[in-house]
Amino acid sequence: MMNIKKDITIGANTKNPWTVKRFGYGTMRLTGDMIWGEPKNRPEALEILKTAVDKGIQFIDTADYYGQDVTNRLIAEALHPYGDDLLICTKVGATRGNDKSWKVYDTPENLRTSIENNLRTLKIDQVSLVHLRMMPGSATAFEDSLEAMFKMQQEGKILHVGLSNVTPEELNKGIEMGNIASVENAFGYGQRTSFEMHGMKVRGMQEVMDICLEQEIVMVPFWSLQNASAADNSKIEEVAKKYNASVQQINLAWTLHLNDLMLPIPGTSQLIHFEENLKAFDISLTEEDMELLG
Repeated sequence: MMNIKKDITIGANTKNPWTVKRFGYGTMRLTGDMIWGEPKNRPEALEILKTAVDKGIQFIDTADYYGQDVTNRLIAEALHPYGDDLLICTKVGATRGNDKSWKVYDTPENLRTSIENNLRTLKIDQVSLVHLRMMPGSATAFEDSLEAMFKMQQEGKILHVGLSNVTPEELNKGIEMGNIASVENAFGYGQRTSFEMHGMKVRGMQEVMDICLEQEIVMVPFWSLQNASAADNSKIEEVAKKYNASVQQINLAWTLHLNDLMLPIPGTSQLIHFEENLKAFDISLTEEDMELLG
């Protein structure tokens, strides 16, 4: 069996490193349909958040444009005041139109508004980690947006700055400009390349992984289970049968075994699925399993 690291450090080379369990929870699915509005089952949504912390989850991913503000308010209701070991990670750079569309929101003024909103709705004085979400069609220069993020970091509103939905070129530019603590791109066993969803281009992780590994930047794969069932699952089904596990669980275990910088954040709106996902953290794959899966 392969031994995997059970924890991971955000900002390891900074004055404020933050070590968390190497398995987080993404809150996007706690909203209503199309990531809009209140959850269908609000009590269960709150229970998932409480259970996540009770089960040792120390990394929760959110955004003020989930819902809108739905996940932030749920987090605050369920978990505030927060434990000292809980890292809440949010994203900025996007917003939602009243027609449920996704819109670019990444001018320096937009970003400051978003950060202030996150601070207010999460009931915190500083955001521990913020990913600047790169949205197609932006009219703002990447450097201007990221400079605004670093400025708010200097002001103490942000502890660590990361990037999301980023290209290799943007990541390299970001590294030149300052300390990039993490990258949040779409990635999973069945999803390693870019794809379209809700009319929005989602960039995969594969293209930036080598840079992250070289620079020791934490990788936060989102939608890691999104297209697992759409891939050729013959190999992963074989491994799942071996461990009496689901394809989804082996997908997560594969991600954890791929390299020590992966911090998966699978999301779900059902408590039973959350607990099933969490079991993947304890699956130990062999080198033969990883060679089979690729």
